[in-house]
Amino acid sequence: MSERLEDIAVKMVAGARGLLAADESTATIKKRFDTIDLVSTEESRRDYRELLFRTDDAMKKYISGVILYEETLFQKAADGTPFVDIIRAAGSIPGIKVDTGAKPMTYFPGETITEGLDGLRERLAKYYEAGARFAKWRGVIAISDKLPTYGSIKANAHALARYAALCQEAKIVPIVEPEVLMDGEPGTHDIARSEDVTRFVLQTVFQELAEQRIQLEGMILKPSMVIDGKKARKASVEEVAERTVKVLRQTVPSAVPGIAFLSGGQSNEEATAHLSAINTGFSLPWHVTFSYGRALQDMAIKAWGGKKENVAAGQRAFAHRAEMNHLAAKGSWKKELEKAA
Repeated sequence: MSERLEDIAVKMVAGARGLLAADESTATIKKRFDTIDLVSTEESRRDYRELLFRTDDAMKKYISGVILYEETLFQKAADGTPFVDIIRAAGSIPGIKVDTGAKPMTYFPGETITEGLDGLRERLAKYYEAGARFAKWRGVIAISDKLPTYGSIKANAHALARYAALCQEAKIVPIVEPEVLMDGEPGTHDIARSEDVTRFVLQTVFQELAEQRIQLEGMILKPSMVIDGKKARKASVEEVAERTVKVLRQTVPSAVPGIAFLSGGQSNEEATAHLSAINTGFSLPWHVTFSYGRALQDMAIKAWGGKKENVAAGQRAFAHRAEMNHLAAKGSWKKELEKAA
């Protein structure tokens, strides 16, 4: 496998394959397991992730890479095979979430700054050795009538750029994820507000990336779509696609090989419909695909329910969502295909 950053980055987004975000922290996966009354233990987390990584149909055809949590990167399947080997055997690339979470930002009420730069160089060397070839860092941008402030955008963009530089130094492709929260408080902003904020956030992020001398060909952007607040949703699928593409064209250099959207707060089907609309009827200079967590896993977790006898059902549900999003990345998804399943 080629180890050039540019080659890894292209492999992550080419062929309408996308990324499975399986990097839930221990606290987040506990919340997911609570919905099916399953106790979160190292073993139950392992069993669930093994179900996903051994879904051959999805992993070989539709998933190009998996974002892992630190525990999972070093974990082995029930039969003793390292997860990294299972992922690689499917032709997929192992990656790792490296930030330590968004913490309240001092003097900026209602806003956060993502931490995790201290000791990152050493951690990246360890992750590279374990087989990770890309990483992820999420900057969280709150949106309302008054937020975000310039100070918070600037601080998060700067952290993203410093993280990206450390990754590239370690021969690891950085996924740069500035998420403008659709489901932040109060969630009443309209789509025009979302468009303005997303544009400004992306402009600031690429300015910071330039100042940190990031090689654009060796990174992936993971943005949120331009979408109205969760309590004000009325924009059509077409309008979301149109405004999102407009902002990306205005802010993202064509040297970036790919854009892998986050699903943040959208339902499974919405995330797929929006992605398909973005890939239909626009000529784009980048590969545009998905990097979904909940929107790929939701149905799988429910179908599995934590029971051994339901593993195959969970895998079918995961494979279906992966295929739907693969079609969306080609711009050929149709609602009827959901019903057929």
